Amino acid sequence: MWQLYTTWLLVNLHEPVPGIRCSRFVRMSILAFGPKLGKLLAIFPVMYLSGGSCVMLIITAGSSMEQLFNIICEEGTMCGSMSLSGTQWFLIFTCIALIIAQLFPNLNSIARVSLTGAITSIGYCTMIWALSISKGRPNDVSYGIPVADRTGMTGFGNILNAIGIIMLAFRGHNLILEIQGTLPSDSKHPSRKSMWRGVMVSYMIIAMCLFPLAIVGFWAYGNEIPEEGILTAFTKFHGQDTSKYVIGLIYIWLTISCITSYQIYAMPAFDNLEFIYASSKKRRCPGWVRAGIRLFFGGVTFFVAVAFPFLGKLAPLIGGMAAVPLTFVYPCFMWISIRKPRPKGAMWSLNLGVGSIGIVLSLLLIVAAVWKLDDKGLNANFFRP
Repeated sequence: MWQLYTTWLLVNLHEPVPGIRCSRFVRMSILAFGPKLGKLLAIFPVMYLSGGSCVMLIITAGSSMEQLFNIICEEGTMCGSMSLSGTQWFLIFTCIALIIAQLFPNLNSIARVSLTGAITSIGYCTMIWALSISKGRPNDVSYGIPVADRTGMTGFGNILNAIGIIMLAFRGHNLILEIQGTLPSDSKHPSRKSMWRGVMVSYMIIAMCLFPLAIVGFWAYGNEIPEEGILTAFTKFHGQDTSKYVIGLIYIWLTISCITSYQIYAMPAFDNLEFIYASSKKRRCPGWVRAGIRLFFGGVTFFVAVAFPFLGKLAPLIGGMAAVPLTFVYPCFMWISIRKPRPKGAMWSLNLGVGSIGIVLSLLLIVAAVWKLDDKGLNANFFRP
C-alpha cells in the first residue's frame, strides 16, 4: 500500500503544470528540489536502479542459460564437453540483450517486448509453484527458525533484511514517469487516468506471480530454499522426477524475461546518456552515437556483473541507500514542494509523516545490512562468476 501510494503521487505529479510533462525522474527531482540538490538526490538512485537491475539480470540470465545448457547437454552427449565459463555465459546474454536494444530507440517502441516479458514471467512463476504443488513436499521439510536467528540484534537485522527484500520485489518507481511519458494526454483525457489503470493491472499481475510463488515455495521447501531461490530448490528436490524439457522450458522463459526486462530497465540510462550528449553538443543524438552509448552501457554492466557476481548479497545495503529513498521518500517531499499543500493540512501532514518514516526505515535497513555483512561475512568472489 505504501508503494502504491507513492506511485499514485508520481502519476499525479507527471503533469505539474498544464502542458508541461515531467517524463524523467531526474527532471521531476530538479523541479522539486532545485538544479543542484535535485541532481544530487536523484541521479545516483536512478542510475543505480537502472544499471544495478541490468547487472542482476545479467547474473540471473547467465546462470539460467548455463543451467539450461547443462540440462540439454548431459554428460556423455556430444555437446557435454563444450561447457562454457560463467563469464562467457554473461557475455552471450549481454550480446543478445544489446543486439535487441539497438532495434528499439525509446520506450514507445518496446510495448511488444514488455508484453513478451510479462507473459514469460507469468509462465515461469506459475510453472514453478504449480509443479511444486503437484510434486509434493520433500521429506523432513523444516519451517522453524533457530533461536539465535530470531532473537537479539540478529533477529532484528533478519526482520529488516526481509522487509528490504520484499520492498525490492515491487521496484520500478524509477520507470513510472518514463512509461507515463509514452501515453497521450490532453485536458479531457489526462495521462494520469490511463497510467493509474495500468499501474493497478500491473500490480495485480505481480501479486499473482509473487504471492503464490512465496507461499507455495515456503510450504514446499521451508528452510531448504537456498539463496539462489525457489527454482534452484525445485531443481534440487524434483529434478530427477521431472522431465528435463519441462525444466528447460522454465529456464527458457526465465531467460526471455530477463532479456526483455533488460531493455526496460536500461532505457532510462540510455535516455540520460543521450540527453547529456544532446545538451553538450546542442544537437540531436545521431544513430551511430546512440549505438555507441548502448554498447558502452552494456559493456559497463557486463564488467560489473563479472567483477561483482555477489552483487545480489549487497542488494539490501545498496537498496537501503538508493531504492528505498527513491521509492518511499522522494515522492512524498516532491508532492509537498511542487503542489504546496496547506501547511499542517491532511496531505501536508500525511506526506511529511510518510516521507520521514521512509528516511528512518532507509537508515535502519542500511544498519541491518551492514550488521549482517559484519556478522556473517561476504564471500566476495571477485571476477569469478
